[in-house]
Amino acid sequence: MRDVSSVGLEHYLDRVGVTGSNPVRPTLLLRNGTPSMIRNLFFFVVICSQGPLMAQKIDIQGHRGARGLLPENTIPAMILALDLGVTTVEMDLAITKDGQVIVSHEPWFASEICLDPSGNKIPKEQEKTHNIYEMTYEEVMAYDCGSVRHPNFPRQKSIQASKPLLSEVIRNVERHVKGETLIEVDYNIEIKSTPDGDGVFHPKPEEFSDLVYAVIDAFLPWERVVIQSFDFRVLQYWKKKYPQVRLAVLIANDQSIDQNLKTLGFTPEIYSPYFELLTREKVTELKKKKIRVIPWTVNEIDKMKTLAQWGVDGIITDYPDRAVQAGLTPKSRVRKSFVP
Repeated sequence: MRDVSSVGLEHYLDRVGVTGSNPVRPTLLLRNGTPSMIRNLFFFVVICSQGPLMAQKIDIQGHRGARGLLPENTIPAMILALDLGVTTVEMDLAITKDGQVIVSHEPWFASEICLDPSGNKIPKEQEKTHNIYEMTYEEVMAYDCGSVRHPNFPRQKSIQASKPLLSEVIRNVERHVKGETLIEVDYNIEIKSTPDGDGVFHPKPEEFSDLVYAVIDAFLPWERVVIQSFDFRVLQYWKKKYPQVRLAVLIANDQSIDQNLKTLGFTPEIYSPYFELLTREKVTELKKKKIRVIPWTVNEIDKMKTLAQWGVDGIITDYPDRAVQAGLTPKSRVRKSFVP
């Protein structure tokens, strides 16, 4: 696989029209009213007309887009993930003072990757004072969270980028799907909240969830959406208020599967643990419970292969290109620019 963090990536970004901090924001081309059967048939016919179609056996999710290659949770990162053949784009959400739903891992501006409106680095001890929940979206847009390369991702290409609205991400992804990749993808959307953060860094789970539901419902069919969270309160609320929505429980503790499910209070569609917490036996246990298994965040090719052999249903990765190298993403899904 070519190293797409090199000069070739700059050319690529220019070509697909997402260079800079203000990607194109066209009208959504795939409307919720389009019957899914007709829509899926359209994509099937188009793809088959272009050549052999290989079945996707495992759900490859681009973590925060393609964080290993482009700045996290930005529109360019999502577009690159699509071109590298992901079946799901994964992202995190925060809420602004004026109630806008934006894509951001933290509810503040992280010192590692963001510059303040004056272009200055943010001291680590001050980052939480740059609280998104206390800013309007106009104020949020003044920050740059793409020009500073994340220290843990040496292949990541720096580009100026602001934190986008969830609606903007959906519009750009759907435009690219319709006009370029021609293969629909799912959305794995995380609501990030904690009891201590309620009213400080984000609304309470009920208000947070309702704001998110309203945006997604306006743009996407729910059959293509999963809501995930570490906060069991969020998942419990969605299970009660929006029972038709697929839910994924994120796990970072060493409690047993049964203990976590008992605390959650219901059986979710997806169990999504840190990959180091998984064993072959746990995968088998979850399969017996008819729960899909999608671990995070898997970045090494050998580990991807091992987890696939254990029978996981998907993986979340910062490097979608490595899933291609691992043989988990068929090359037929990858745009020609990125076929090895």
